[in-house]
Amino acid sequence: TSLNYFFDSLQDQFDNLEKHTQWGIDVLEKYIKFVKERTEIELSYAKQLRNLSKKYQPKKNSKEEEEYRYTSTRAFLATLNEMNDYAGQHEVISENMTSLITGELTRYVQELKQERKSHFHDGRKAQQHLETCWKQLETSKRRFERDCKEADRAQQYFEKMDADINVTKADVEKARQQAQLRHQMAEDSKAEYSSTLQKFNSEQHDHYYTHIPNIFQKIQDMEERRIVRIGESMKTFAEVDRQVIPIIGRCLDEITKAAESIDQKNDSQLVIEAFKSGFEPPGDVEFEDFTQPMKRTISESSLSNSRGDGKSEPKFGSKSKGKLWPFIKKNKLMSLLTSPHQPPPPPPASASPSAVPNGPQSPKQQKEPLSHRFNEFMTSKPKIHCFRSLKRGVSSPLDTSLSGAGPEDFSNLPPEQRRKKLQQKVDELNKDIQKEMDQRDALTKMKDVYIKNPQMGDAASVDHRLAELGQNIEKLRIEVQKFEGWLAEVEGRLPARTEQARRQSGLYEAQNTSTVNSCAQDRESPDGSYTEEQSQETEMKVPATDFDDEFDDEEPLPTIGTCKALYTFEGQNEGTISVAEGEMLYVIEEDKGDGWTRIRRNEDEEGYVPTSYVEVYLDKNAKGA
Repeated sequence: TSLNYFFDSLQDQFDNLEKHTQWGIDVLEKYIKFVKERTEIELSYAKQLRNLSKKYQPKKNSKEEEEYRYTSTRAFLATLNEMNDYAGQHEVISENMTSLITGELTRYVQELKQERKSHFHDGRKAQQHLETCWKQLETSKRRFERDCKEADRAQQYFEKMDADINVTKADVEKARQQAQLRHQMAEDSKAEYSSTLQKFNSEQHDHYYTHIPNIFQKIQDMEERRIVRIGESMKTFAEVDRQVIPIIGRCLDEITKAAESIDQKNDSQLVIEAFKSGFEPPGDVEFEDFTQPMKRTISESSLSNSRGDGKSEPKFGSKSKGKLWPFIKKNKLMSLLTSPHQPPPPPPASASPSAVPNGPQSPKQQKEPLSHRFNEFMTSKPKIHCFRSLKRGVSSPLDTSLSGAGPEDFSNLPPEQRRKKLQQKVDELNKDIQKEMDQRDALTKMKDVYIKNPQMGDAASVDHRLAELGQNIEKLRIEVQKFEGWLAEVEGRLPARTEQARRQSGLYEAQNTSTVNSCAQDRESPDGSYTEEQSQETEMKVPATDFDDEFDDEEPLPTIGTCKALYTFEGQNEGTISVAEGEMLYVIEEDKGDGWTRIRRNEDEEGYVPTSYVEVYLDKNAKGA
């Protein structure tokens, strides 16, 4: 009974070990699953980082590429590139963990399962062998016990027969022989039982002191190797991360270096170079002293008298009309005056002045206090018509949107921007010429090879292509000459701060005390009302210089007819002129298909008006103004 209890106890130990080793394998598989999910996270993170870097990379052949000339945007681009490398290191982490941990542990788990199965199979086999020996011992023991009992009964029967006088001698002899046989069988059973018992004791000793301890030791070694292996995997897990830390650190160092390379002064200079127009700032606005008694009248005679009193001082009202830009010749100034880059507005529905939104106002208005008009003058932004020419050649966003692509010579841009565009165009054309010349040289060499080796090809087959290349080169050279001419014109037009220009500028700045208020749009008549003098340009006292000769060299355009304004038109865009309904004007350039007619009010004022706003009477015999 005690032996059976020991067998049961040993079986329980095997069950406990089997459960524990299975739990160890489950822990190992759980760790493998954990590492797999970590590698998936690393791959997903690397992919998201790469997509993020790609998303903010500048598009090729787009406006974004121009923005990356600034140091701040270049630093951002360097950050994007470093983030791409940063993502690569996370991919390295995933690859190393997959190969060094997941793959190795997966193979080890399979080997561990096979080894565990073998050990427990050996343990069960040894236990079954011991149980078999025990059963044999029990069988031999029962046989020996049975034979002993049979021998005792045979001996008792023989003694009974021998004591009975009525039994024959033969029966007594038979009983004696039977008792001896049973006794011999008992002796044989005893010997067999003794032998079986010795064998079982030997097997049991080997089982409990050799086989089972060996099996338990193997299971223990297996379990300890599993524990050591999972510990080594955890070290590898940390080491894989540690190996990429220096590279990630270098990526972060490069990002820091790129951030430190940002130069705000350089970026500001780039913005200045990109958007500077090349215009000289206008001169100072003269002070108009409204506190002095005003003796002006609305009559034309008083205006002529005031002009006559100042004959000795040059004015912008007559001969010096070209002095709007004192350092630019008149022909260059007039070349800037081009037709507006937008379609003309449709004529108003009604021809009456009241139906026109910007029709002429009555010259007589309700009398207002002088202080009120002075405050209005100080708080409002006055219109200075005499500086309108400073903006010629610059198209507004509305002009650009209405006209689509700008003119070929970039005349809609400020001088500096126009110069850059023209220079860029010249460089592009020169590159195209170089490409065409390279192709021509290659074809020429090919033709020479064909001439020397006719079997390689027909030399005449490349003549047509050579002729095309020659024509293309000639066309490109003509284009280059055209753009270089415009470029030379712009470079010659840009104002230079020479000594003469500085003297001229100083003379302009000296005009602080003596002014004539013909540049102001609103006028005050002696009776307190206000009138608008559209035919007057700013009169500024400027000493006569050598520039007058340059401005007077060219004759104005001859008139080709007259026209009558059908509607009132307010010329608010550059290059246009305001007209009042019913006003008679001179025509100096008829409509060329763009909907605009160039007219002249007097020798000082000229510009474009919509053709539909005027009725034109051409004079074929007119030779001049």
